[in-house]
Amino acid sequence: MRLLKALILASAVLPAMAMAAPPDPRILSAQVIFDRLGFGPGVIDGAKGASFTKALRGYQEAKGLSVTGQLDAATVKSFAPYRAMPTVINIKLNDQILEGPFVGPLPEKESDQAKMKSLGYADAAEKIAERYHTTKATLIALNKPGAKLTSGAIIKVPNVIPPKQDFADSLSPAWRKTLWTLNVGSDQPAGAKVVVDKSDGVLRVLDGAGKLVAQFPATMGSGHDPLPIGDWKIQGAAYNPPFHYNPELFWDADSKDQKALLPPGPNGPVGVVWLDLDKKHYGIHGTPHPENIGRTESHGCIRLTNWDAARLATMVKPGTPATFQE
Repeated sequence: MRLLKALILASAVLPAMAMAAPPDPRILSAQVIFDRLGFGPGVIDGAKGASFTKALRGYQEAKGLSVTGQLDAATVKSFAPYRAMPTVINIKLNDQILEGPFVGPLPEKESDQAKMKSLGYADAAEKIAERYHTTKATLIALNKPGAKLTSGAIIKVPNVIPPKQDFADSLSPAWRKTLWTLNVGSDQPAGAKVVVDKSDGVLRVLDGAGKLVAQFPATMGSGHDPLPIGDWKIQGAAYNPPFHYNPELFWDADSKDQKALLPPGPNGPVGVVWLDLDKKHYGIHGTPHPENIGRTESHGCIRLTNWDAARLATMVKPGTPATFQE
Protein backbone atom coordinates (compact mmCIF):
# COMPACT_ATOMS: atom_id res chain seq x y z
CA MET A 1 0.00 0.00 0.00
CA ARG A 2 2.85 2.41 0.83
CA LEU A 3 4.46 1.67 -2.53
CA LEU A 4 1.18 2.38 -4.35
CA LYS A 5 0.77 5.71 -2.53
CA ALA A 6 4.34 6.63 -3.39
CA LEU A 7 3.77 5.85 -7.05
CA ILE A 8 0.60 7.95 -7.14
CA LEU A 9 2.34 10.90 -5.46
CA ALA A 10 5.18 10.60 -7.95
CA SER A 11 2.62 10.86 -10.75
CA ALA A 12 1.76 14.44 -9.67
CA VAL A 13 4.05 15.51 -12.50
CA LEU A 14 3.81 14.82 -16.21
CA PRO A 15 5.98 11.76 -16.92
CA ALA A 16 8.71 11.58 -19.52
CA MET A 17 7.20 9.85 -22.55
CA ALA A 18 8.35 9.53 -26.14
CA MET A 19 6.17 11.18 -28.79
CA ALA A 20 6.30 10.15 -32.44
CA ALA A 21 5.84 13.78 -33.52
CA PRO A 22 4.74 17.07 -31.95
CA PRO A 23 1.07 18.00 -32.47
CA ASP A 24 0.35 19.60 -35.85
CA PRO A 25 -1.13 23.03 -34.95
CA ARG A 26 -3.47 22.98 -37.96
CA ILE A 27 -4.86 19.56 -37.07
CA LEU A 28 -5.01 20.39 -33.37
CA SER A 29 -7.05 23.52 -34.11
CA ALA A 30 -9.51 21.59 -36.29
CA GLN A 31 -9.84 18.85 -33.66
CA VAL A 32 -10.76 21.40 -30.99
CA ILE A 33 -13.37 22.98 -33.29
CA PHE A 34 -14.88 19.60 -34.17
CA ASP A 35 -14.95 18.48 -30.53
CA ARG A 36 -16.67 21.66 -29.37
CA LEU A 37 -19.29 21.35 -32.13
CA GLY A 38 -20.09 17.70 -31.37
CA PHE A 39 -18.13 15.98 -34.12
CA GLY A 40 -15.81 13.96 -31.95
CA PRO A 41 -12.28 13.47 -33.30
CA GLY A 42 -11.44 10.92 -30.62
CA VAL A 43 -8.50 12.01 -28.49
CA ILE A 44 -7.23 15.48 -29.35
CA ASP A 45 -3.59 14.90 -30.26
CA GLY A 46 -2.80 17.02 -33.32
CA ALA A 47 -2.46 13.91 -35.49
CA LYS A 48 -4.27 13.25 -38.76
CA GLY A 49 -5.58 9.77 -38.05
CA ALA A 50 -8.72 7.86 -38.95
CA SER A 51 -10.83 9.44 -36.18
CA PHE A 52 -9.85 12.92 -37.34
CA THR A 53 -10.90 12.13 -40.91
CA LYS A 54 -14.24 10.74 -39.70
CA ALA A 55 -14.87 13.91 -37.69
CA LEU A 56 -13.90 16.06 -40.66
CA ARG A 57 -16.30 14.22 -42.97
CA GLY A 58 -19.13 14.50 -40.43
CA TYR A 59 -18.49 18.22 -39.98
CA GLN A 60 -18.48 18.73 -43.76
CA GLU A 61 -21.77 16.88 -44.12
CA ALA A 62 -23.44 18.86 -41.34
CA LYS A 63 -22.21 22.16 -42.80
CA GLY A 64 -23.40 21.33 -46.32
CA LEU A 65 -19.85 21.23 -47.69
CA SER A 66 -18.42 18.76 -50.16
CA VAL A 67 -17.54 15.68 -48.13
CA THR A 68 -13.90 15.28 -49.14
CA GLY A 69 -12.32 14.21 -45.86
CA GLN A 70 -9.66 16.86 -46.51
CA LEU A 71 -8.98 20.26 -44.98
CA ASP A 72 -9.76 21.88 -48.30
CA ALA A 73 -10.22 25.60 -48.90
CA ALA A 74 -13.99 25.57 -48.37
CA THR A 75 -13.67 23.73 -45.07
CA VAL A 76 -10.93 26.01 -43.79
CA LYS A 77 -13.03 29.04 -44.78
CA SER A 78 -15.94 27.63 -42.76
CA PHE A 79 -13.75 27.83 -39.64
CA ALA A 80 -13.94 31.66 -39.79
CA PRO A 81 -16.48 32.00 -36.92
CA TYR A 82 -14.09 30.14 -34.63
CA ARG A 83 -10.85 31.95 -35.52
CA ALA A 84 -10.91 34.09 -32.38
CA MET A 85 -11.18 31.01 -30.19
CA PRO A 86 -7.77 29.86 -28.93
CA THR A 87 -6.88 26.24 -29.62
CA VAL A 88 -4.83 25.88 -26.44
CA ILE A 89 -5.48 27.68 -23.16
CA ASN A 90 -3.72 28.06 -19.82
CA ILE A 91 -5.64 26.67 -16.86
CA LYS A 92 -4.82 26.82 -13.17
CA LEU A 93 -5.12 23.46 -11.48
CA ASN A 94 -7.17 23.36 -8.29
CA ASP A 95 -8.24 20.82 -5.70
CA GLN A 96 -11.47 20.08 -7.55
CA ILE A 97 -9.72 19.23 -10.81
CA LEU A 98 -7.12 17.17 -8.95
CA GLU A 99 -9.60 15.32 -6.73
CA GLY A 100 -9.19 11.55 -6.68
CA PRO A 101 -9.41 8.83 -5.73
CA PHE A 102 -6.43 7.78 -7.82
CA VAL A 103 -5.91 4.05 -7.74
CA GLY A 104 -2.75 3.40 -9.73
CA PRO A 105 -2.63 0.68 -12.42
CA LEU A 106 -5.63 -1.66 -12.26
CA PRO A 107 -5.10 -5.37 -11.68
CA GLU A 108 -5.80 -7.49 -14.76
CA LYS A 109 -8.16 -10.00 -13.16
CA GLU A 110 -11.80 -9.05 -12.68
CA SER A 111 -11.81 -10.90 -9.37
CA ASP A 112 -9.11 -8.53 -8.11
CA GLN A 113 -10.84 -5.45 -9.53
CA ALA A 114 -14.00 -6.49 -7.68
CA LYS A 115 -12.14 -6.04 -4.38
CA MET A 116 -11.46 -2.36 -5.08
CA LYS A 117 -13.62 0.54 -3.90
CA SER A 118 -13.59 2.20 -7.31
CA LEU A 119 -12.06 1.79 -10.76
CA GLY A 120 -10.86 5.36 -10.78
CA TYR A 121 -8.16 7.14 -12.72
CA ALA A 122 -4.64 5.84 -12.23
CA ASP A 123 -3.25 9.30 -11.46
CA ALA A 124 -3.81 13.02 -11.88
CA ALA A 125 -2.26 13.07 -15.35
CA GLU A 126 -4.79 10.55 -16.65
CA LYS A 127 -7.71 12.48 -15.15
CA ILE A 128 -6.52 15.78 -16.61
CA ALA A 129 -5.96 14.19 -20.03
CA GLU A 130 -9.51 12.81 -20.02
CA ARG A 131 -10.98 16.07 -18.74
CA TYR A 132 -9.50 17.90 -21.72
CA HIS A 133 -10.21 15.11 -24.22
CA THR A 134 -6.57 14.42 -24.92
CA THR A 135 -3.67 12.13 -23.99
CA LYS A 136 -0.81 12.28 -21.53
CA ALA A 137 1.61 12.46 -24.45
CA THR A 138 -0.15 15.53 -25.84
CA LEU A 139 -0.16 17.22 -22.43
CA ILE A 140 3.59 16.63 -22.28
CA ALA A 141 4.03 18.09 -25.77
CA LEU A 142 2.02 21.19 -24.81
CA ASN A 143 3.90 21.60 -21.53
CA LYS A 144 7.02 19.61 -20.70
CA PRO A 145 7.99 16.39 -18.93
CA GLY A 146 8.09 17.02 -15.22
CA ALA A 147 5.51 19.81 -15.27
CA LYS A 148 3.84 19.88 -11.86
CA LEU A 149 0.25 18.73 -11.54
CA THR A 150 -0.44 20.34 -8.19
CA SER A 151 -3.00 22.85 -7.00
CA GLY A 152 -2.07 26.33 -8.24
CA ALA A 153 0.09 25.07 -11.11
CA ILE A 154 -0.67 26.50 -14.56
CA ILE A 155 -0.62 24.16 -17.55
CA LYS A 156 -1.60 24.29 -21.22
CA VAL A 157 -4.56 22.17 -22.39
CA PRO A 158 -6.81 21.88 -25.47
CA ASN A 159 -9.63 24.42 -25.27
CA VAL A 160 -12.64 22.13 -24.86
CA ILE A 161 -14.25 23.91 -21.90
CA PRO A 162 -17.95 24.27 -22.80
CA PRO A 163 -19.72 27.63 -22.56
CA LYS A 164 -22.46 26.29 -20.28
CA GLN A 165 -22.74 23.56 -17.67
CA ASP A 166 -26.13 24.39 -16.18
CA PHE A 167 -27.42 20.86 -15.72
CA ALA A 168 -30.91 20.09 -14.49
CA ASP A 169 -31.36 19.55 -10.77
CA SER A 170 -33.15 16.31 -11.66
CA LEU A 171 -29.75 14.80 -12.45
CA SER A 172 -27.93 13.32 -9.48
CA PRO A 173 -25.08 15.36 -7.98
CA ALA A 174 -22.68 12.51 -8.79
CA TRP A 175 -23.64 12.53 -12.48
CA ARG A 176 -23.49 16.33 -12.70
CA LYS A 177 -20.00 16.10 -11.23
CA THR A 178 -19.02 13.54 -13.87
CA LEU A 179 -20.30 15.79 -16.65
CA TRP A 180 -18.34 18.69 -15.18
CA THR A 181 -15.20 16.56 -14.87
CA LEU A 182 -15.44 15.50 -18.52
CA ASN A 183 -16.14 19.04 -19.79
CA VAL A 184 -19.53 18.11 -21.23
CA GLY A 185 -21.74 21.12 -21.93
CA SER A 186 -25.39 21.44 -20.92
CA ASP A 187 -26.50 22.96 -24.24
CA GLN A 188 -26.49 19.80 -26.36
CA PRO A 189 -28.90 19.37 -29.30
CA ALA A 190 -31.76 16.94 -28.82
CA GLY A 191 -31.23 13.65 -30.60
CA ALA A 192 -34.29 12.10 -32.22
CA LYS A 193 -32.44 9.08 -33.62
CA VAL A 194 -29.08 7.34 -33.30
CA VAL A 195 -27.51 5.60 -36.30
CA VAL A 196 -24.50 3.32 -35.87
CA ASP A 197 -22.80 2.60 -39.18
CA LYS A 198 -20.37 -0.30 -39.33
CA SER A 199 -19.07 0.76 -42.75
CA ASP A 200 -17.44 3.94 -41.46
CA GLY A 201 -17.14 3.25 -37.73
CA VAL A 202 -19.16 6.15 -36.37
CA LEU A 203 -22.24 6.81 -34.28
CA ARG A 204 -24.42 9.58 -35.69
CA VAL A 205 -27.07 11.61 -33.89
CA LEU A 206 -29.92 12.98 -36.01
CA ASP A 207 -32.50 15.58 -35.05
CA GLY A 208 -36.23 15.34 -35.72
CA ALA A 209 -35.74 16.54 -39.31
CA GLY A 210 -33.09 13.90 -39.99
CA LYS A 211 -30.23 16.43 -39.89
CA LEU A 212 -26.86 15.31 -38.56
CA VAL A 213 -26.24 17.18 -35.30
CA ALA A 214 -23.44 15.12 -33.72
CA GLN A 215 -21.10 12.29 -34.60
CA PHE A 216 -18.67 10.21 -32.57
CA PRO A 217 -16.05 7.60 -33.49
CA ALA A 218 -16.96 4.18 -32.11
CA THR A 219 -15.71 0.68 -31.54
CA MET A 220 -18.41 -1.75 -32.59
CA GLY A 221 -18.34 -5.53 -32.42
CA SER A 222 -15.88 -8.11 -33.68
CA GLY A 223 -15.77 -11.34 -35.64
CA HIS A 224 -16.82 -13.27 -32.52
CA ASP A 225 -19.40 -10.70 -31.39
CA PRO A 226 -20.66 -8.83 -34.46
CA LEU A 227 -22.60 -5.59 -34.32
CA PRO A 228 -26.29 -6.52 -33.87
CA ILE A 229 -27.72 -5.16 -37.12
CA GLY A 230 -31.28 -3.93 -36.81
CA ASP A 231 -33.58 -1.34 -35.29
CA TRP A 232 -33.42 -0.97 -31.52
CA LYS A 233 -34.39 1.52 -28.85
CA ILE A 234 -32.52 3.13 -26.00
CA GLN A 235 -34.33 2.05 -22.85
CA GLY A 236 -32.53 4.18 -20.31
CA ALA A 237 -29.20 5.18 -18.84
CA ALA A 238 -27.12 3.99 -15.90
CA TYR A 239 -24.75 6.73 -14.75
CA ASN A 240 -21.40 5.79 -13.20
CA PRO A 241 -22.53 2.16 -13.19
CA PRO A 242 -20.95 -0.88 -11.59
CA PHE A 243 -20.23 -3.72 -13.99
CA HIS A 244 -21.65 -7.21 -13.65
CA TYR A 245 -18.89 -9.42 -15.01
CA ASN A 246 -20.32 -12.70 -16.31
CA PRO A 247 -17.67 -14.87 -17.99
CA GLU A 248 -20.40 -16.86 -19.74
CA LEU A 249 -21.04 -13.82 -21.95
CA PHE A 250 -17.43 -13.45 -23.09
CA TRP A 251 -15.94 -15.96 -25.50
CA ASP A 252 -12.41 -14.96 -24.49
CA ALA A 253 -12.95 -15.23 -20.72
CA ASP A 254 -10.78 -17.53 -18.65
CA SER A 255 -12.62 -20.81 -18.04
CA LYS A 256 -11.78 -20.47 -14.34
CA ASP A 257 -13.35 -17.02 -13.99
CA GLN A 258 -16.29 -16.51 -11.66
CA LYS A 259 -19.03 -13.90 -11.83
CA ALA A 260 -18.02 -10.66 -10.16
CA LEU A 261 -19.45 -7.22 -9.43
CA LEU A 262 -16.92 -4.56 -10.40
CA PRO A 263 -17.20 -1.15 -8.71
CA PRO A 264 -18.00 2.03 -10.67
CA GLY A 265 -15.33 4.29 -12.08
CA PRO A 266 -14.14 5.89 -15.33
CA ASN A 267 -11.69 3.02 -15.82
CA GLY A 268 -14.33 0.33 -15.48
CA PRO A 269 -15.17 -1.82 -18.53
CA VAL A 270 -18.11 0.43 -19.52
CA GLY A 271 -16.67 3.73 -18.35
CA VAL A 272 -18.94 6.41 -16.91
CA VAL A 273 -22.29 5.54 -18.52
CA TRP A 274 -24.29 2.65 -19.93
CA LEU A 275 -27.13 3.38 -22.39
CA ASP A 276 -29.24 0.25 -22.31
CA LEU A 277 -30.73 -1.11 -25.54
CA ASP A 278 -33.82 -3.26 -25.91
CA LYS A 279 -31.56 -6.13 -26.98
CA LYS A 280 -30.45 -8.11 -23.95
CA HIS A 281 -26.84 -7.57 -22.86
CA TYR A 282 -26.23 -4.81 -25.44
CA GLY A 283 -25.66 -1.12 -24.90
CA ILE A 284 -23.72 2.02 -25.77
CA HIS A 285 -21.07 2.88 -23.21
CA GLY A 286 -17.78 4.53 -22.33
CA THR A 287 -14.29 3.09 -22.11
CA PRO A 288 -11.16 3.12 -19.95
CA HIS A 289 -9.03 3.42 -23.09
CA PRO A 290 -10.14 6.44 -25.20
CA GLU A 291 -7.06 6.29 -27.41
CA ASN A 292 -8.18 2.86 -28.70
CA ILE A 293 -11.65 3.86 -29.91
CA GLY A 294 -12.13 2.72 -33.50
CA ARG A 295 -8.87 0.75 -33.40
CA THR A 296 -9.84 -2.30 -31.35
CA GLU A 297 -12.82 -4.66 -31.14
CA SER A 298 -15.69 -5.00 -28.68
CA HIS A 299 -17.97 -7.78 -27.51
CA GLY A 300 -20.77 -6.46 -29.72
CA CYS A 301 -21.60 -3.28 -27.82
CA ILE A 302 -20.94 0.27 -28.98
CA ARG A 303 -17.96 1.81 -27.22
CA LEU A 304 -17.26 5.57 -27.18
CA THR A 305 -14.81 7.75 -25.29
CA ASN A 306 -16.16 8.58 -21.84
CA TRP A 307 -16.72 12.22 -22.78
CA ASP A 308 -18.56 11.32 -25.99
CA ALA A 309 -20.69 8.70 -24.22
CA ALA A 310 -21.58 11.22 -21.50
CA ARG A 311 -22.39 13.82 -24.14
CA LEU A 312 -24.61 11.37 -26.01
CA ALA A 313 -26.41 10.55 -22.77
CA THR A 314 -27.50 14.20 -22.51
CA MET A 315 -28.90 14.14 -26.08
CA VAL A 316 -31.12 11.05 -25.94
CA LYS A 317 -33.91 9.74 -23.73
CA PRO A 318 -35.75 6.47 -23.15
CA GLY A 319 -37.44 5.43 -26.38
CA THR A 320 -34.92 7.07 -28.71
CA PRO A 321 -34.58 4.75 -31.74
CA ALA A 322 -31.14 3.38 -32.57
CA THR A 323 -30.48 1.83 -35.98
CA PHE A 324 -27.40 -0.38 -36.39
CA GLN A 325 -26.47 -0.85 -40.03
CA GLU A 326 -23.70 -2.13 -42.25
